[in-house]
Formats: sequence, structure tokens, C-alpha cells
Amino acid sequence: MVILMIFLGIEVIGRVPSVLHTPLMSGANAIHGVVIIGALIVMGEAATDNYVALILGFIAVVLGTLNVVGGFVVTDRMLEMFKKKKA
Repeated sequence: MVILMIFLGIEVIGRVPSVLHTPLMSGANAIHGVVIIGALIVMGEAATDNYVALILGFIAVVLGTLNVVGGFVVTDRMLEMFKKKKA
């Protein structure tokens, strides 16, 4: 099943016009922002002695933040390619 999903994902992404890749990246970044909010909620609701939930929540926040920031950096670089170069 996973292999089928991989091939389907590659096929769908391969057919997306290059003009739409930047908005899709921004949409993916917004989804990862929801992951960060969910991790913060889990950490806030966890008991203070539940170290597993706190550690996993912290790791989720750190990795989600890195993913969002990295995605926006890549999106910014992609948008720079569409700007006209100065003479």
C-alpha cells in the first residue's frame, strides 16, 4: 500500500505545473504550523510528571519549527527566481 501511495504521489506531483509549486510549498508550511500548535497543546495538557509527552511534544515543536522555517526559506528562494534581474 505504501509503495502504491509513493507512486501515486510522484505521479500527482510530476503533473503539477512549475508555476504552482510555490503556492503548494506555502500550503504545506501552513499544515506544519498546525502540527506545531497541536504539539504545544499536547505539552500544555500533559501532566508535569509525564516526561514522555513533554519530551515528544518538545521534539515535535522543534522539528515542526525547523520544517516551517526551512520551507519558507525555500519558497522565498523560489520566488527570487521569478524576479527580473537588475541590470
